[in-house]
Amino acid sequence: MATFDSTKTALGKLLEEILEGKIQLPDFQRGWVWDDSHIRSLLVSIARSFPIGSIMLLETGGTASFQIRAIEGVAFPPGAKPAAEKLILDGQQRLTSLTQVLRQSAPVQTRDDNGREVQRFYYMDIEKALAGNSNLEDSIVPVDANKMLRANFGRDVVLDLSALEKEFQAFHFPCNQILNSDQWEEGLMAFDDTKFKRYMEFRKRVLNAFREYQVPVIELKKETSKEAVCLVFEKVNTGGVPLSVFELVTATYAADGFNLRDDWYGNARSQKPGRHKKFAAKPLLHDIEPTDFLQGLSLLHTYEQRLADLAAGLTGKAVTPVSAKREHVLSLPLAAFNKWADQLTQGFLEADRFLRMEGFHSPKFLPYRSQLVPIAAAMVHLGQRWLEPVIRNKLARWFWCGVLGELYGGAVETRIALDLQNLLAWIDQAGAPEPVTVVAAGFQPARLDTLRTRTSAAYRGIYVLLQREGSRDFFWKARMVDLDRDDCKLDIHHIFPRDWCEDQHIQPKVFNSIVNKTPISYKANRMIGGKAPSKYLNQIRDHAQVQITDAEQDNILKTHLINPLLLRADKFTDFYADRKAALIRVIEQAMGKAVVAASPDAPAEDAEDETEET
Repeated sequence: MATFDSTKTALGKLLEEILEGKIQLPDFQRGWVWDDSHIRSLLVSIARSFPIGSIMLLETGGTASFQIRAIEGVAFPPGAKPAAEKLILDGQQRLTSLTQVLRQSAPVQTRDDNGREVQRFYYMDIEKALAGNSNLEDSIVPVDANKMLRANFGRDVVLDLSALEKEFQAFHFPCNQILNSDQWEEGLMAFDDTKFKRYMEFRKRVLNAFREYQVPVIELKKETSKEAVCLVFEKVNTGGVPLSVFELVTATYAADGFNLRDDWYGNARSQKPGRHKKFAAKPLLHDIEPTDFLQGLSLLHTYEQRLADLAAGLTGKAVTPVSAKREHVLSLPLAAFNKWADQLTQGFLEADRFLRMEGFHSPKFLPYRSQLVPIAAAMVHLGQRWLEPVIRNKLARWFWCGVLGELYGGAVETRIALDLQNLLAWIDQAGAPEPVTVVAAGFQPARLDTLRTRTSAAYRGIYVLLQREGSRDFFWKARMVDLDRDDCKLDIHHIFPRDWCEDQHIQPKVFNSIVNKTPISYKANRMIGGKAPSKYLNQIRDHAQVQITDAEQDNILKTHLINPLLLRADKFTDFYADRKAALIRVIEQAMGKAVVAASPDAPAEDAEDETEET
């Protein structure tokens, strides 16, 4: 059964229904008015009976319920709030512009060619309009809010239409009289009846084109689902900024009297803090988006439904799938939001605790924001149990498999839904299999050779693992993790300096690898410069503010998984092989599985961008 009808409707009827409030906007439609040049082109197209595109409307009263508002410039009488019969999904800009130009006595809110907001009245120069279709564009005259056309930076008035008699005298017809010109015609007859015959020719050739104009209308029936409405809207809204799931859900909840935007961002007028303020205070949660939060809610809601379906004995497709996909987020009922929102907020805060315990402190080295969603949802069900060693170890192993296996890049809606189910089952059910992410994760030794910038999740993860191993700064001697917390300008830098490597004819793809990089402070990096390790180690050791022995310095190097003998001897090749093996051992420990080299027949991995970070 078709979910839409296609017909044609008179332009005048559409605009009348807009003024009556029968046609309004869903609140997710952004306020928008075309600029002056677009408006004039639109008027010319109708005057020449050219197509201006179809309009798409949604019949109200169905499951797709949204907060509604009138088109810009339309005001209803005090206390009157007409019930909309249809909502505009496509054609807002055209209908808004035409309503303001053709049906309202107030100036049109628009923009000039420089993007500045201006107010305009639109007129048609009758004689130019009658000169032929090629002159129609020139016949449309925009004037300012005082109905004057000015030149010389506004100093000179070249056309004054500020009074009805001046309109008659200049023989300029106001566009807001196009659909009903009775009053203007009577005034013209009384002012100068000699012009009336010419005017009637204008009415026949130009005004009737507007009055007889039929607009193609596609009307979605009220039975159309909310998910389908939102999908259709985004398909046809190619000229605007794509709407986020958050904006669409906000419009849906507003119909039930709940302001999702205030709940997330807060309300300055009521001085009510938003939910996001709690996240913004935590560096690792600072970049959480409202869509991330809604995905977490969808996971919790559908997981609860799935458990209920299974308990009721349902099987197969009758069982609700756990999902964070767009269509399921859009269908999230307000009751589910109210049930889970506070618990999920706490779940994200627990996720922050978990990540800090795993060694993360700076958001710039957080591998995947998307991985926070299933962690937070799992925390809701685990509560404080996640601190129990066995559970925490499983949680950590799953997390690091996702990071080092680089499994959370791109679209991850399916993965996070599976991971939530698999992870909770693995934790709570004896004999349950490992989560899909743990099984699928793999790390090949050759991957270390291609990790060169922090664009990779594995690169960021290894940085944190080195800190967690207790790495200490070459100069400050303090633990890197403590310096990182205190924002001491840390980053990953070369161990064998770039300049030295180039002098030794070592390839950039080799010396820029993470195997030859480690977290150190800006102070240590400056002392390293382009020197050979044997030289810069002695300089740091003997610095007046350091003063350490070779043995103490060797212990610091070991915290970075660096073999001191090989570094002091400037043996790059031996150092590289030794450190690569040490990094692999740390990776294996984090993932809880062996790192296996690819078979000789396996396809080679694509090299990363060799742009080097310093």
